[in-house]
Amino acid sequence: MGIEYKIKFTVPDDFNPSGLFEKLPSPIASGRMVEIYNYSIESDGFYFIDHLVNQEVASLALRRFIDEALLHGQSVEVVEL
Repeated sequence: MGIEYKIKFTVPDDFNPSGLFEKLPSPIASGRMVEIYNYSIESDGFYFIDHLVNQEVASLALRRFIDEALLHGQSVEVVEL
């Protein structure tokens, strides 16, 4: 259970997510070994799920995905699924 988001933007054909990966906080709560968030890169943007484990970490990660999307266009659409 969690909150799912779609971050829609025009993904470039040559999109390289390595810079984004370096900016993301760990998706695992270290003491509890529980997944905080997860994501996938899709043809029309990012899929992101916040597992409601750690609000600070999940919100930072979501912000990083939105910032990355904005690097590739003037606007993005964030939709709660």
